[in-house]
This record gives sequence, C-alpha cells and structure tokens, in this order.
Amino acid sequence: MYRFSYSEILEDSSELCRERERAAFDRAIGLLRTADADEAGLEDRGEAVSFLHRLWDILIDDLISPENGLPDGLRADLVSIGLWSMREASEVLRTPTRSLAALIEVNSTIRDGLR
Repeated sequence: MYRFSYSEILEDSSELCRERERAAFDRAIGLLRTADADEAGLEDRGEAVSFLHRLWDILIDDLISPENGLPDGLRADLVSIGLWSMREASEVLRTPTRSLAALIEVNSTIRDGLR
C-alpha cells in the first residue's frame, strides 16, 4: 500500500489543475485562431467568443474567491486581464473585421505562464 503526504497530494492536485487550465486556454486559442482566419464566419467568431467568456467567467470566479492562494496583486492583475479579454472579445462580435491577434497573444501569454 502506498502512503502519500498531504503536501504531495496537494502538489499533484495543483499540477493537474494547471494542466486543465492550460488545456482550456489551448482550446480557446485554437478557436480564436480559427475565428481569425480569412475564411471564418460569424459562427466561428461567436463560438470563440462564447468559449473565451465562459473560461474567464470561471477563472475570475476562482480568482476573487477568498480561498484562492495566489498573491492579491497577481489575482487582481489576472482579473483585470480577464475582464479586458471579455470586453475585447465582445468588440470582436460587434466589428466582424476586427482582428483577434491581441486576444490570441494575451491569452497565449497567460497559458504559457501556467507552465
């Protein structure tokens, strides 16, 4: 029988959570890239924006939770980035010719920071 310390379990759990977050960002970035392609339609943009909104809704809910263990300044910065991403994504729907490059870049940077 194996015995693990509580800290080992928490560390594994934290790594698993980060892996899930990276996968969610990978999905969002993939949808954004598809939506930014010349041949993309409004439905592609709608799907990308909807997914990105849902992702940041979940992340922001976690970030504002008192149980979140990240430093306050980092949490505030991430909430700010999330709110910007959601506003920018909404603008993308209102302006179909608007590029998604900034959204892709910012969310890629966040994803890469989860490593």
